[in-house]
Amino acid sequence: MIKEKGGVKRKPRVIILGAGPAGLYAAFQLIQKGLAAVTVLEQSETVGGTAASFKIYGVRVDYGSHRLHPACKPDILEDIRILLDKDLLDRPRHGRIRLHGQWVHFPLKPLDLMLRLSPGFAFNAATDVFRKVFKNRSTTAENKTFASVLEQGLGRTICRDFYFPYARKLWGMSPDEVSPIQAKRRVSSNSPGKMAGKILSALPGVKKILNGGRFFYPKYGFGQISEYLFQASSDNGASFCMGTKASSINLNSSGVYSVTCEKDGQTHSYKADYVWSTIPICTLIQCLLPQPPQPIIQASNFLKYRSMIFIYLVLEQKQFSEYDAHYFPESEIQITRLSEPKNYNCAEKPDNITVLCAELPCFISSPEWEMNDKELGELVCRCLEFAEIPVKASVKDVVTRRTKFAYPMYRQGYEACFEQVDQWLSQVENLLTFGRQGLFAHDNTHHAFHMAYSAVDCFEDNGVFDNNKWKKYRKEFEKHVVED
Repeated sequence: MIKEKGGVKRKPRVIILGAGPAGLYAAFQLIQKGLAAVTVLEQSETVGGTAASFKIYGVRVDYGSHRLHPACKPDILEDIRILLDKDLLDRPRHGRIRLHGQWVHFPLKPLDLMLRLSPGFAFNAATDVFRKVFKNRSTTAENKTFASVLEQGLGRTICRDFYFPYARKLWGMSPDEVSPIQAKRRVSSNSPGKMAGKILSALPGVKKILNGGRFFYPKYGFGQISEYLFQASSDNGASFCMGTKASSINLNSSGVYSVTCEKDGQTHSYKADYVWSTIPICTLIQCLLPQPPQPIIQASNFLKYRSMIFIYLVLEQKQFSEYDAHYFPESEIQITRLSEPKNYNCAEKPDNITVLCAELPCFISSPEWEMNDKELGELVCRCLEFAEIPVKASVKDVVTRRTKFAYPMYRQGYEACFEQVDQWLSQVENLLTFGRQGLFAHDNTHHAFHMAYSAVDCFEDNGVFDNNKWKKYRKEFEKHVVED
């Protein structure tokens, strides 16, 4: 509690910037535990960010392919189970990836690679993996890149045929331009031991990885999690200001004292004891007043994001395929992934419509960013024709959504810039940045929930934030590995 003049005690005021998964779960936890008076500022009119859902012709769709992985922390998963009850479905993974013109299971199973692809590929991939177990590692810390780390761990064959082409499409960079940190955070089987373990786990009689082939998914789209967190928080006293964009985060010698916002052309100010930001870290730097030193601004400018266009084809048929997701590493196919939302939750209705969601990574300076819906729909149809899974049904409509902040780009040298910005921000006592955007982290939703849970765990009953405890949690976050 905070004591004001006259001895009156009140709960600390926490302003949360952003109503994505991290911001929502932080608000939910703070309110549930009665630790603070919470106000959430969100520039959109809906909650969830790119983890939201919306309807197209009666079909609930997501922003791309989303799953809640079993790796989610038990306490967090229990909260979500209680909120969604029977609406949280336990579903099997059923995706595939196109390699060498053949379809194989995805996430990649080494044994499947050996059996489904050509004997030459199988032999080379197996030779690469097991050779690494006995080979001396020669790559030094000075010349490591995403490419060198993965080749050292997985071998040339799988890297050159899958990971490297996919990386070029996903991040718009050559694998040699990508930081080695990306290999650790993006690919879980980046060592011979882990890869060999996956091979062995697929053999008959050997125990498979627990829950490796399943995921959790809400009955009414992935965004149902965000919607229920919002409702539960709001019902218990959290204040949500939608369509509200932070224009300045105001600092004095003690830290942040208020946030100034714009809504419907009007200016509003919110007093704050703490500001918890889940917005992109470069945007946060731009909002601070007075401005940070010029070197900090320059360092934040180096932190770039890959943008994404989500292209929804509305087809006049019940189902396009049996698969929840298709992956396309081949450079000839512009999209990276295609998902069919009805296959995630086994939706039966509407029975004459299905929707496909294609993901097209790009930059806002790319020609694709300026394409209209019709042109983007035609692009997707050409991609599927090339992949030999053509659209045969009538395309009733094409709907698109765009996001400028899809994936943080781990360019070589980004680490020093991020550390410089991060250290400067950590000196502002009552300002906290976390979440996928706030920590420039290519993480899953369950990682964002974990960050929010950890932040609230550092918030003591007396209204004091334990920075030393937070530093320990930050070390844990560095171990996050993206689940495909």
